Amino acid sequence: MSHADDHSGTRRDFLYYATAGAGVVATGAAVWPLVNQMNPSDDVKALASIEVDISGVEEGTQLTVKWRGKPVFIRHRNAEEIAAARDVVLADLGLVDSLAQNANLPAEADASDANRSMDAEGKWLVMMGVCTHLGCVPLGDGAGEFGGWFCPCHGSAYDTSGRIRKGPAPRNLDVPVAAFVNETTIKLG
Repeated sequence: MSHADDHSGTRRDFLYYATAGAGVVATGAAVWPLVNQMNPSDDVKALASIEVDISGVEEGTQLTVKWRGKPVFIRHRNAEEIAAARDVVLADLGLVDSLAQNANLPAEADASDANRSMDAEGKWLVMMGVCTHLGCVPLGDGAGEFGGWFCPCHGSAYDTSGRIRKGPAPRNLDVPVAAFVNETTIKLG
């Protein structure tokens, strides 16, 4: 047997492996931009969370900020609003309405005012300012018969804790992911 017969396939095998490797690299170089373009852009990443200064929000008023293209209500409730929200008997709420709709809590958390407000005293309430019926922006500052928010589009009425009490809306106003950074700053997202 000659020396050429021992190594007859090695040159051919090398060419196959080199060609396959170059093909894999070329395919990866072509596919990567297509996959990478599905990642969120920098402006979207910047809106993923915002910090809101609440030092100027007087008791009994609310601040509306825009987050992820939607309004967010940040309400500094007074004692009457807190009492009205805490006096609601959860059994009076419908089955779906009895859930907190709070992204900071487990999905099965009840809709008690303590589970919807930001602090133990219940002074701060943060909610998405979008009616859960068809996406209109409810009116605040004691609008509606339950002293909370009223959606002028189809008549949904929310109480002082943002729980649906009347109308076609299927659930309470959503509470987004939010936390206090310090005494005067809330971080959304």
